[in-house]
Amino acid sequence: MPEGTEIERKFLLPRPPAQLDRFPATRIEQGYLAITDEVEVRVRRRDRQATLTVKSTGGGTRVEEELEIDARRFAALWPLTEGRRVVKVRHELPAGDGLTIELDVYEGALAGLVTAEVEFAGETDSAAYEPPDWLGTDVTEDVRFKNRTLALSGRPR
Repeated sequence: MPEGTEIERKFLLPRPPAQLDRFPATRIEQGYLAITDEVEVRVRRRDRQATLTVKSTGGGTRVEEELEIDARRFAALWPLTEGRRVVKVRHELPAGDGLTIELDVYEGALAGLVTAEVEFAGETDSAAYEPPDWLGTDVTEDVRFKNRTLALSGRPR
């Protein structure tokens, strides 16, 4: 896969797994500056690190370019995302074979929503992945569970 390509699968969990606090976690605030049918532009603060990200829309394989920005730029851009934000705590769980499950527990208006993403080196690896049962339903292709949709429309019914 070319650099700047993201290949991942996303899952909807009915609840967080037990003993989740044993795993490393960071708080993520992300807001969308622009959302079109083809692209999204967001700012994100994860602990003290801030980024500006441009992503193509789509399912499991997307173009993604991420640029580090300083705290002043984040602070200047953040107000422009009002009404298009998600806040979550991301837990990183080892999944074997060099994979990591990034499990997100959402806060605020999205409280109670729990999703997990697994990123892969290639589409073959993604297709071959057999998730553990506790990961729940694969929602990779379900636009209702994209962060951009959650930021705009809230939690799906």
